[in-house]
Amino acid sequence: MGLLSERLKSLLRGSGSPAEAGPPANGGHVPGWVFGPGQGEAPDRRQSRGLDQFFTSFRDQTGLSILDLGGACQENVNFITSLGHKFHSEDFLRIFQETFGEDVADQSNPGRIQYFLRRSLEYADDQFDGVLAWDALEYMEPALLAATADRLWRILKPKGYLLAIFHSAERKRMVPYYNFRIQDMRTLQVGRHGERAASQQLFNNRSLEKLFQKFESVKFFLTRDSLREVIVRK
Repeated sequence: MGLLSERLKSLLRGSGSPAEAGPPANGGHVPGWVFGPGQGEAPDRRQSRGLDQFFTSFRDQTGLSILDLGGACQENVNFITSLGHKFHSEDFLRIFQETFGEDVADQSNPGRIQYFLRRSLEYADDQFDGVLAWDALEYMEPALLAATADRLWRILKPKGYLLAIFHSAERKRMVPYYNFRIQDMRTLQVGRHGERAASQQLFNNRSLEKLFQKFESVKFFLTRDSLREVIVRK
């Protein structure tokens, strides 16, 4: 828990940035994130083949480093540390929200992209055995998405795994975003946390294979609610 405490302190402190790449002038308030109907809905327990595949890949191993991009929640901390692994976390969507706001064009700005990656994924190459990205990637426009996928490839160890979740390939104006709490090896508690403007990126199997083309393998699981779970291996 000392590691978790230090990570939380680090997140709260944030990081410095050059003036040309600082946070938006609105101070981090992002109208694009909508908290309304659905926020108070009871969390849904569901089976997750992707989660099962992720942790089965590490069976009979301990002491691995797992990064959770959904922020630190007690259920995930408890589950991952109970398996004998080291837990790390980033409140990835909060940093994304604070960095870009509703300015879609800013997601193509190389300086802003590098600033975001320094705040959210500033880790050594080959540091993690696994990354739980959840739905954090599907709100990004192509330039930022490609840079983030490349950074994730870099920080994963060879033969490391990443789990990501995307909505179906159909285009929508708004999509819900969730929090994911691990109940056991095969079960997630999924709570709808609000809505956000959808990315212009189309997330079908072909586009996801292209996104993760540097990885050794990409595997898909189609779930209820048209969610697509993706397991990639470096």
